[in-house]
Amino acid sequence: MSIRLRRISSASDRRVSAPWNSTPHFVFWGSLSPITQVQRQIVRSLFDSIALRYDLLNHLLSGGVDTYWRRRAIRRLPHAAGGRILDVATGTADCAIAAVRLGPREVVGVDIAERMLDVARKKLAARGLTQIVSLRKGEAESLPFPDGSFDAAIVAFGVRNFENLEAGLSEMRRVLRPGGTLVVLEFSRPRAFPFREVYLFYFLHVLPLLGRLISGNREAYAYLPASVMAFPEGEEFLAILARAGFASATAERMTFGIASIYTAEK
Repeated sequence: MSIRLRRISSASDRRVSAPWNSTPHFVFWGSLSPITQVQRQIVRSLFDSIALRYDLLNHLLSGGVDTYWRRRAIRRLPHAAGGRILDVATGTADCAIAAVRLGPREVVGVDIAERMLDVARKKLAARGLTQIVSLRKGEAESLPFPDGSFDAAIVAFGVRNFENLEAGLSEMRRVLRPGGTLVVLEFSRPRAFPFREVYLFYFLHVLPLLGRLISGNREAYAYLPASVMAFPEGEEFLAILARAGFASATAERMTFGIASIYTAEK
């Protein structure tokens, strides 16, 4: 099964994407369409299909900067000695593994892609972390945990894949204890000329080609730039966090604006 994704590259196209923060939407060639059950399964299968090479591709295509971004994001989490940390859209558990250094009692990773979780389990076993990091298959919009279960939560490069952005953020807020911290690490779009133009050419044209050559999956690395270009960033995303019930939300742009860290409190 193949999927056709719309590449959004202009300000006018970006404005068309405003409904992202309400009902579930998916970016296809030519229109922004409501997500169907079939399309949800396609997105899940995209990540399953690149699971074995996901870490390699992330490091190669970002020049290794993704590791630095994750370290910065983890440092935004509170010192969690004896506490519990939730990692939503954990993928191959890079953030969950990094969060162990904060000294929590437990880190729980959740993801929709079973093959990604399989890779994560092998990484945890190799590092001797299976007693402190546990993994669950699940969706952000229906987290299988009681209210107030976690002291902190993080989602790295996964929030733009939520079926319903506000519902997913609200659900993360539900499972945080009062005063708990949310950290969101996500791609953003550079603003300064000429770096913006050079980066967007690489991101929209070169990266999908390299990703396809290395992973063998054209759709997965067409989806990446399309989803990033459609996703709300900066003040727009801070407003969405506020609507989801979070307070004291802040944003920090990194590496000329390629990625941003958002923090907020319940």
